[in-house]
Amino acid sequence: TLCGYLNKLGIKGPIKTWKSRWFFYDENKCHLLYYRTAQDINPLGSIDLSSATFDCKVENGEGFFEIRTPSRVFTLKAISKQAMMYWLQQLQMRRWEFCNARSRFPSVLFRCFCVLVCFYIDVVENEDFLPPVKTPTEAVGLKAASLPAPQMSTALQNISLKHPWTEIQNTVYSICGSKQLWGNNGNVFSFSEFQEDPENPDKEQEAEVETGCAGAFKKGTLEDRRMEPRVKWLNSGFPGLPEELSRERNPMDKVSVLQQQILTLTEEVKSQKELVKLLHKALEAAQQEKRVSSMYLTAAEDKDRLELVRHKVRQIADLTSRLEALEQEKKELEQTLTLRDSHIQELKEHVQLLMEKNHAKQEVIMTLTEQMARELSDPMQEANAIAAETLYKQQEEIEHLKDVIDAYKTQNQILNSEIHQVTRLWTSVAENEKALLMKCACLQARNCQMESKYLTVLRKLQEADLPSSHAELVRNLIQEALQWDVKEGAEEAPSFELTSTLCSSSEYDEYGFMTVPDYEVEDWKLLAKIQALEIKSNNLRSQEVVEKPLRDRWNSVGDLSPSAELKSLIRSGIPVEHRQRVWRWIVSRHCSHLPDRYQQLLRQSKSTEHPACRQIELDLPRTLTNNKHFSSPTSQLIPKLRRLLLAFSWHNPAIGYCQGLNRLAAVALLVLEDEESAFWCLVHIVENLMPADYYSDTLITSQVDQRVFKDFLSEKLPRLMAHFEQYRIDVSLITFNWFLVAFVDSLVSDILLRVWDAFLYEGTKVIFRYALAIFKYNEEEILRINDSVEIYQYLRFFTRMITDGRKLMNIAFNDLNPFPMKLLRNRRTMHREELEAELYELAQIKAAYVKERAEQGP
Repeated sequence: TLCGYLNKLGIKGPIKTWKSRWFFYDENKCHLLYYRTAQDINPLGSIDLSSATFDCKVENGEGFFEIRTPSRVFTLKAISKQAMMYWLQQLQMRRWEFCNARSRFPSVLFRCFCVLVCFYIDVVENEDFLPPVKTPTEAVGLKAASLPAPQMSTALQNISLKHPWTEIQNTVYSICGSKQLWGNNGNVFSFSEFQEDPENPDKEQEAEVETGCAGAFKKGTLEDRRMEPRVKWLNSGFPGLPEELSRERNPMDKVSVLQQQILTLTEEVKSQKELVKLLHKALEAAQQEKRVSSMYLTAAEDKDRLELVRHKVRQIADLTSRLEALEQEKKELEQTLTLRDSHIQELKEHVQLLMEKNHAKQEVIMTLTEQMARELSDPMQEANAIAAETLYKQQEEIEHLKDVIDAYKTQNQILNSEIHQVTRLWTSVAENEKALLMKCACLQARNCQMESKYLTVLRKLQEADLPSSHAELVRNLIQEALQWDVKEGAEEAPSFELTSTLCSSSEYDEYGFMTVPDYEVEDWKLLAKIQALEIKSNNLRSQEVVEKPLRDRWNSVGDLSPSAELKSLIRSGIPVEHRQRVWRWIVSRHCSHLPDRYQQLLRQSKSTEHPACRQIELDLPRTLTNNKHFSSPTSQLIPKLRRLLLAFSWHNPAIGYCQGLNRLAAVALLVLEDEESAFWCLVHIVENLMPADYYSDTLITSQVDQRVFKDFLSEKLPRLMAHFEQYRIDVSLITFNWFLVAFVDSLVSDILLRVWDAFLYEGTKVIFRYALAIFKYNEEEILRINDSVEIYQYLRFFTRMITDGRKLMNIAFNDLNPFPMKLLRNRRTMHREELEAELYELAQIKAAYVKERAEQGP
């Protein structure tokens, strides 16, 4: 049991006093209770240690230490440095045990983290910040409770004026429990009886008075009973009085000792009298209440009882008026006291000033005296005296510095131990928070999956032939589901890697794309909703396992340089915070930024209207309609996109402007943000990544790529290509736009930007890989459709069924290997020759037809 006497600093306004208190640690609540003595039953107060910190300051002196809670600072003093160290160490240990027991997390997810936390704690616990302190049995423990309480300078100084009722209860309890003074059966009055049975206060008071009187006159005469407690009191209060008198042989010394004892006894008698007065007042109030209650009960008629009640009401009103008058008098006295305090403070400052002046004068006198003494003394003796004095001062300073060093070492040990325990508590809380966030992510992923399955079932029911009432119910459920938010926002933003996933509750993503596009066709809206839920579920599930390690790898990348590792990282996807930097680096490697080139093109476009200006204006409102930065004609990026496309038209007159360039430039603007950087990114795509004539008027190279893609589709996915040939499906009707704009408006933004990461670094080979991967991703679903119209309808929206970007990436870069660039170039050359031959033959047929028509005449 942790208990013992400590001195507690009490502050009442400007007055600060030390009071001796008995402290006891409550293990159940982690509270440090304090009493006036060890025999008291009710505490005067308590200190909450669960969120407290401990400190000992060197400047306060030996034995002083502080307990800091969020609401108050308690300053305590032990009898010795060893006792102080013991208290601090025990309080730290018991606070840790309580907090550790309270913060246990029963979740299965948290047990995985507990293994790591326990390992960390076992390693750190071997570091001995504060060696165990031996228990000072004379100041701490149950043995100290049997010792007398430390005496204060005056008897009333140790009484708590803030808790008078508790003081009275404890004093009465100690009086009632003293068998030497009142006998075994004696009892003045018991507060517990008042509290336990309030129904019969009159009987209890009568019994108490009779019992008290009987106990007082039970044995001996009245004089014997009066003398007996007085003798016992003297003997118990001054056990060393006969020895002191025997030691003092001089009569005058004996007289002075007796006078001192008389003064002490007088003070003690005064405090006892005051306590007796308080008890008498309480007894008189109880007896008065008893008499009034007896009169009320013995009244024969209701009229008499009513008169008694009225009399009581008048007494209450009188007491209320007296109380108000006393309160007014109290306020006036407080004001007077404030004025007197200010006056006393001024006097103190004046006295301090006079003392400083006096001290300065004394220093001057001492200096002059020493100077005269030096002048009168021998020069050699003066030098020896100065040397001896200097040596003595240095020795004193060294001793003082040693004491200060020891004190700081002790303080350092205590603070290190405190920091260590607080760090352990913080680590435990952080691990709990991390486990809760992971559990929340898993639950959110599961919730999104259930919502997606629910919407899929509704879509299947909508397609089925149902009665009109059931069909109406299904339509209502679909309308209600489409109004749900795709993501649920978090109330707080935790400092954890899951924050970006858990807290992204907006209907737009980081680049302004709508998470659920607002399609006009209701079935497409439902598919977009299902896709958004599935994507969120996959992101939540892969956040800790895949995304966090990938983000850590990117954070460790310094200067960028071409390598196999960087290629692998870019294929896995670039995090949002690194994407702009990496794109700028890729573009700068392949495009030499001519200074002021972009500004020259802008000036040229302002001075001269380009022929493609009208087509650009028509295409601007149709650019990325599902992105908030381009959805409105007044959006901020619309003027930037206009200037960028006009500048490119003047930069590359061979192409000028082609439909599709607006979407490529828009994506570059969203990521790079800077207008000029987006311009050079568009130049890199058109002039470096894409083959020549890809965006010419004939789009001949684009047609060549469609034939190459059909060859790859026959080789990599023969079953699917045979299925298309069976139902005469021309996939170029679907895939031509994929190649022309690099999947913009075909894939969701999260997957689209990962495709662009690899596309900017590796080239058009990535577009072939992902186009094949999209068909591979949905191959089984397409093979189950046995109608050409249904196949075309499915191919129009089947990219919206792709929800797992990681799976699509693995198909593109792992399942479809090998995919050599040399093979792609050879196939392009072969099909370009075939297409040019076909076009030449077609041109000849056309010329022959025109010639024949001309010969035939009109």
